[in-house]
Amino acid sequence: MRFLWLFIALLSVQMVQARQGGKQITLEDLWQNSTFRVKNVPGFNAMKDGRHYTQLDQQDKKQYIRIYNLATGKQEKTLFDGNTQTFSGNQLSVEEYAFSADEQKMLLYTESQHIYRRSVLYRTYVYDIATGTIRLLDYDKVLHASFSPDGTKVAFVKNNNLYVKNLEADQTIAITTDGQKNRIINGNCDWVYEEEFEFTKAYDWAPDGKYIAWYRFDESLVPEYTIALYNGLYPEQYTYKYPKAGERNSVVQVKIYDLAAKSTITANVGKETDQYIPRIKWSLDANKLCIYRMNRLQNRLELLMADAKDGHSHTIYEEHNKYFISVNDNLQFLPDGHSMIFESEQDGYNHLYRWDWQDKKLTSLTDGNFDVETLVGVDKEHKTVFYTAAPSPVERKLYEVRWNGDDTRCLTAEKGTHNITPIEGFHYFLDRYSTLNAVPVYYLRDADGKIVRTLEDNKDLEKKMAEYELGNIHLMKIKGVSEKLNAWIITPPNFDSTKKYPVLMFQYSGPGSQQVANRFPIADFFWHQMLAEKGYIVVCADGTGTGFRGEEFRKKTYLQLGKYESDDQVAVAKHLAHFSYVDKERIGIWGWSYGGFMSSTCIYKGNDIFKMAIAVAPVTNWRYYDNIYTERYMRTPQENQKGYDDNAPEKMVDKLKGKFLFIHGTADDNVHFQNSVSMADALIKANKDYDSEYYPNKTHGISGGNTRLHLYRRMTDFILKNL
Repeated sequence: MRFLWLFIALLSVQMVQARQGGKQITLEDLWQNSTFRVKNVPGFNAMKDGRHYTQLDQQDKKQYIRIYNLATGKQEKTLFDGNTQTFSGNQLSVEEYAFSADEQKMLLYTESQHIYRRSVLYRTYVYDIATGTIRLLDYDKVLHASFSPDGTKVAFVKNNNLYVKNLEADQTIAITTDGQKNRIINGNCDWVYEEEFEFTKAYDWAPDGKYIAWYRFDESLVPEYTIALYNGLYPEQYTYKYPKAGERNSVVQVKIYDLAAKSTITANVGKETDQYIPRIKWSLDANKLCIYRMNRLQNRLELLMADAKDGHSHTIYEEHNKYFISVNDNLQFLPDGHSMIFESEQDGYNHLYRWDWQDKKLTSLTDGNFDVETLVGVDKEHKTVFYTAAPSPVERKLYEVRWNGDDTRCLTAEKGTHNITPIEGFHYFLDRYSTLNAVPVYYLRDADGKIVRTLEDNKDLEKKMAEYELGNIHLMKIKGVSEKLNAWIITPPNFDSTKKYPVLMFQYSGPGSQQVANRFPIADFFWHQMLAEKGYIVVCADGTGTGFRGEEFRKKTYLQLGKYESDDQVAVAKHLAHFSYVDKERIGIWGWSYGGFMSSTCIYKGNDIFKMAIAVAPVTNWRYYDNIYTERYMRTPQENQKGYDDNAPEKMVDKLKGKFLFIHGTADDNVHFQNSVSMADALIKANKDYDSEYYPNKTHGISGGNTRLHLYRRMTDFILKNL
C-alpha cells in the first residue's frame, strides 16, 4: 500500500497542469461574483415531433420562448415575446413553462414562492399561442398547475384543495372542499412524503382526461413541530406536521374523480392505514390506475391495479426485501396491457426486468455486477429500452436493450458521466457529459449515440479556470476498514511530495449517496480548490453504505446508521496519516446534513486522529429526524433502541478532544435546529468547549443574500485557525 501511495504522490507532481494561472480563488468569486458559473441549456423542452425544441432565452434583459431545430440549432420561430405579449400591460417574468399536449397553449409560471424543498407556488398564466392572448389562471398563487390531456382544462391546488378550470367556459370547480391547514391536504403531499418520497404534485390526469386521481392526506393526528421566525418584535411561530421516528403518519387515501359524472370514488388500498402510498401511476388503459403500496417497515412493496369506475383493486406485483426497498419512478407499462418494465435489487444489484402479470413471467433485461441508475425511456415502436448504468461505480453510460433482454449495446463510449435527457421519439438524446477534469458539455446525440452537435461547451468556464492556480484532482482507491473505497484527492498547486501538508476530509456518506465520481464539478469543488491554494490536501472517500456498489455494500449500515460509515472515515484518516507528505497531526473532516452527522461522529470516535471537524446542519440523534427516512434504515426507536443510542453523536460528547464547529439554520424544517441545540446542551453538561454558529430564519440550505458568503468565511477561518 505504501508503494502504491508513493506512486500516486509522484504522479500527482507530474500531473500539475500548465493550464493553471496565477490568480487565487476568493470567497467573493464563489458567493458574490459567480466567477465559476457552470452553464446549462436553460429552459430546454423537446417538442413532440422529436425534431425541435423550445428554449427560454434572456437577451438584453428581454425574455423570449423560441423554437429551434434540434439537428442544426437554427432558430425557427418565436412563440412568446415578453416585451409585446403582456398581461394588463405588464410584462411577465417567466420562470418555467409547460405546453398542452397539442402544443397550442402554454402555462407560464411566474413569481415563485417556495414552501418546502419541492413545493413551489406560482402566479400562473394561460397563454394561447395562436391568438397571443394571456389570461390569469387564478387570482392567487397556486401549486402544480397542469393541462388536461386535451388542453381544455387546467388542474391546480390551492389552500389544500384540488381545482379544475374549464378554459372554454372560463369556469373553475372545486373537486375538494375539505382542505385545511395542518389537517387535510388534497392534491399535494404532506411534508414527509414530499421530502422522502421525492414528489409533491399528488394528483394525475388519466390519459384520456376523463378522470383525475389524487392523494388525500389526513394529518390531523401527526405531531406538530414549531419553528420560531425572528421577523418582528415578537417571533412568529410557524407550526407544521412533522412525524419523527416512531411517531404517527398521515392516513392516506387515493381518490378518483369522474369529470363527466362529477363524482368521486375511493380506491381500495386495504384496511391498514399505517402504511405508505409512495406513487400512483396511470396505466396505458385510461381506466386503470396503478397504486404503489408499501408497509411501514418499507421492506414489502405491492403494485395494485385499481379500476377508476369503482375503485376495486388487485395485486399485479409483490416484492419483499430483507432490508428495505427504495421507491423511484423507473417503471413503464407496455402496450399489451399486462406487462411492464421496472427495476429491482432482487439479485443483489439494481437491474431492469420485464414482468408479465398475466402469464406470471419475469424477464431479466440487465444483469451483472453493476447497478442500473435510471430507466431513461421505453421505445414502444421498436421494443427497445434505454437506460443509464454504472459499468464502474464512478461512471455513467447510456445503453439500450431489447424487451426480451437481447442485443444490449452502449451508446456513449466515452469514460466519465453521461446524464441523459430523452427526446420524444428517441431520435435524439440530450447528453450532459463531463469528467473529473473536464467541464460539462451538452451534446445532442442521435439514436446510435453519435454526436450530432454541441449545444453548450462551457468554454468560458474552461478559460476562466485557466486564469487560476488550481490544484490537481484525480481519482484513487483507499482502504477502509474492510474494503477499498473510491476516493478523490486534491493536492495543492506546485505540490511537493517531500513536504508535509494538512488534510481536510470531506464526505456525505448517506445511504445510497455518491460523492466520488468521474464528473465535474464534484461537491464544493472551487472552495476545496481555494483551500488547496492555501496549502491543504482535500480528500473525499465514499465509505460503506454509499451507492453503485451493489445492495450488500449499500445496505450494510441497516439498523446501525453511522457505525460503519464513521469507522471507514476514521480508517481513511489513519491511512492518510502514514503518507510521507501528510502532517498526521493536522487532519480534519467536514460535512453537511448527513455529512454533518458523520463529521460529528468522527470527531468523537476518531479523537486520536482528527484535530478538528465542522458539521453543518447535522443530525445528532436519529430520534429527532423524520420517520420515513429514518425507519427505512433503522426501523423504529421502539424496535431498535440500541441502534439509535449507540450511534448518536450527542451521546458521544465526552470523547471530544479536538476543535469542533457546528452550524445550523434556525428555521431548518428538515434537520431541525433542535439537533444542534441538543448537542450543545450535552457538550456543556460534559464540560467540553466547542464553537457554533446559527443563521437566523435560514432553512437547511442556509442561503440567501450574504448568507453563503458569511457561512463559508466562517468555515474557512475556522480551518485556517485550527488545522
